[in-house]
This record gives sequence, C-alpha cells and structure tokens, in this order.
Amino acid sequence: MTINSVYSVSRLTGLVRRSLEKVFPFVWVRGQVVNLSRPSSGHVYFSLADEGASLSAVWFRGGQRAGQAFDPMTGEVFDDGPRESLAGRLENGMEIVCAGALTVYEKRGVYQLVVEVAEEAGLSRLHREFEQMKARLRERGFFDQERKRLLPLNPERVAVVTSPVGAAIHDFLRLAQGRGFGASIRIYPSLVQGAEAERALAAQIEKVNADGWAQVLVLIRGGGSLEDLWAFNTEGVARAVFGSQLPVLAGIGHEVDFTLADLTADQRASTPSHAAQILWAERSGIANRLEAEALALDRSVRAFLQAKRERLSRLEGLVAGKNPLRRITDWSERLEGARERMKVAAARLSERAEARLDGFAARLSRFPGVLGGKEGEFAGLLRTLEFSGKQIIMRAEHSLEKALLRLSALDPHEPLERGYALVRRADGSFVKCRAMAKAGEMLDIVVKDGEIPVTVRGDDA
Repeated sequence: MTINSVYSVSRLTGLVRRSLEKVFPFVWVRGQVVNLSRPSSGHVYFSLADEGASLSAVWFRGGQRAGQAFDPMTGEVFDDGPRESLAGRLENGMEIVCAGALTVYEKRGVYQLVVEVAEEAGLSRLHREFEQMKARLRERGFFDQERKRLLPLNPERVAVVTSPVGAAIHDFLRLAQGRGFGASIRIYPSLVQGAEAERALAAQIEKVNADGWAQVLVLIRGGGSLEDLWAFNTEGVARAVFGSQLPVLAGIGHEVDFTLADLTADQRASTPSHAAQILWAERSGIANRLEAEALALDRSVRAFLQAKRERLSRLEGLVAGKNPLRRITDWSERLEGARERMKVAAARLSERAEARLDGFAARLSRFPGVLGGKEGEFAGLLRTLEFSGKQIIMRAEHSLEKALLRLSALDPHEPLERGYALVRRADGSFVKCRAMAKAGEMLDIVVKDGEIPVTVRGDDA
C-alpha cells in the first residue's frame, strides 16, 4: 500500500454512503423502538433493535404525513376519516415495521435508516385494537360490576362452550370429577381460534340460552398468544356474553391473559381448571364442613333444650303455689282434717257431758230425797241436754257436708266423671271459649282417664 492509496475520512465515508444507498435504495426493517427522541425541529430520532443488533433511524418532519387518509402499508382507505400519523404515537418498546433508504450520516460516520413509511407490527396493532375495543365496551356498560350476577352454588347443570378436543375441556372435566356432589355437564363444541371462531362462539352462547337447560354457562379455552386468543376479544363474542340470560363464567388462557370476554363475563377464572374450582367445592372439604356443622347443630340443640328445661323448672316453681288443682287439693285436705277434728271434739264434748251428768247423778244418789219427787223433771232435762248435744253435732256435720259439696263443685276434674272434658293449652291455661283457640294451635283435651292432643283447624278446613 502506497501513500497515494490512503483515503481521507471524508472520502471514505462518502464512498461508503454512495455504495450503501446504491445497494439499499429502499428497504423494509422490523424492530423495537428504543432511544426515542423528539427535538423541537419536529424530526423523530430513534433506534430499531432486536436481540442481536441496533439500527439508527430518523423520521423527518416532512415525511410524517400528519393526517393519513389511507394506510400507507396496505393502501386501505380509512372510512372514519384521516388518522394521526404513527410518528405522533411512537413509544419506546413499540414493535414497528419501517420502510425507507439506508444512508450514512457522515458527520458521525454511522449508517441510519431514513424512514418514509412506518406502521405498527401485527402484535402492536392487536394491542391497539384491543384497547380501543375495551374503551368502547366500557362506555356501553359491558364491564359494570352492578350488572354482574352471582354464580349458583354447586350447580347441577352446566353448559360448557369450548373446543371438544382441546386441553382446556380435559382439565375442566378432570377437576370437576373430584368436586361437588355430582353434576351434568353438556359440551357445546365451537371453534376457539381463527377467522370463523367469533361467529361460532357467539352462536353457541346463544344456543345455550335458547335451550334453557343449564344453570350456568362456562366459556373456556387454553393458553396462547394474543393472536390465538383474539376471537375472545371480538365484539361479537362480547355482545353474546353481555346478552346471556344465564350467568357466565369465563376461564380463557392463563392467569395473565385478560380478554374482553373475561371482562364482560359475570365472573372470571384464571384458567379452565380454576373455573371448575369456582363452580364446585372440593368434595372432602364439603364433607368436613357438613360434619362440623352437624356437631355444632347438635351442641346448639342440646344447649337450647337444657335452657328450656331450666326455664320450665323455674316456671313450675313459680306457679306451683298458684295452681288451682293444687289449691283445691290443699283445701280438701284441710277440710277433711277439720271434719275429723270436729268429730273428735263432738265426741269428747258428749263424753264430757255424759261424764258430768253421771257424776252429778252419783252425787245426788248419795242424798236420797233431795230431788223431792223431781226425778222425772231431771230425767227430762237430761234427755233435752243429750238431744241438744246431738243437734250441735248434726249441725256441724251438715255444715261440713255443705262445705264439701261446694269444694267438690270447684274441682275441675269432678265434671270429667260425668263425661265432660277440659281444653288446655301448652302453658297450662284453659280455653274457656271458642274465640280463645287459634288455627293451628296445639291443645290437650283432658278427660277423666288422660289427655288427647289435638290441633285447631281453621274455619275453612
């Protein structure tokens, strides 16, 4: 190499620029936006990066097309009018596809892409459409919590809209086998991915409602990319879920996946398996809870009965002295005792009178002639005295008999011997007239040899 073959920096850079522009006059590049900068000049500077390299890019203000009436990538004319250029919405992390010429920025000696056309890549476009659709549906009330319904507890009839051959339905059925106490599950087969999935899913959701068999509708699908799950982000499926007369449980994708169907459904499950866990409690757990509830109920019943026994005992003690039957019995015993005492007293009185008369007669016999012929008169007086004593005893016995008769008339059990009956409530009080008996009330008919339980019927019975 001679000194004449040594290039200056400017010349070499110029040769590289011309060669690069000749080979790559227009090129398509896909990458992620990094190092985004928006100076006051209006130009947009950024880099396109992927896993292995980075490319500087500049989007000059004159090429940004602020109000685009058509898609520069496809030529599609926008029906809703001009849209903002991507240059105004560009963000770090956005995946885009750019078209333009490669050149060299000679002052820095770096090559760069001069952007003429740019559009979001497929995934970024789906994200944007998802957010736009979500905003529209939110405004229409699709996601309002007030309209969402509770799912039935341990449902017996469940309709599942899904692919009949996917992993999602197998996971759901496997979990369902060990939970709840048995349920009937109907599978409504549908496409869950692709261009026809939106129509198929909406049609099956409407069919479940039209059949009127299920208690709850379950919408499930296994995990996948945003493109794979896109059918569940369509307005047609969201409308079908929103219009369902049955409560809807959606378990679509993995835990991190949120679709518009999830947001519209009455409840979301993080996975298809989680949907089964929401619908039915674990069988062993239900059995344990039932056993615990049974024990608690038994304890409560025992405590309730013990409290009622104690209260009944206290009430019996309070009313024992006021019980009319007890009082009549006491009066009968007291009267019988008085009668016996009166008999004894009358007998003693008669004995004492006779003894005194005998003594008086004995004393008189020691003095003959004292009566002076009045023995007959004396004998008459003695008979009169005996008669008076007997009259006193008879009157006492007659008064006692009258008292016994009055007492017998007050005995409520006395009429029972003649075929009458008493009507008594559970609290011991007696029913004295028809108006005191209420329909449905339990009463006891008291007869001479026991009680007959009855229930009061209404007037229309």
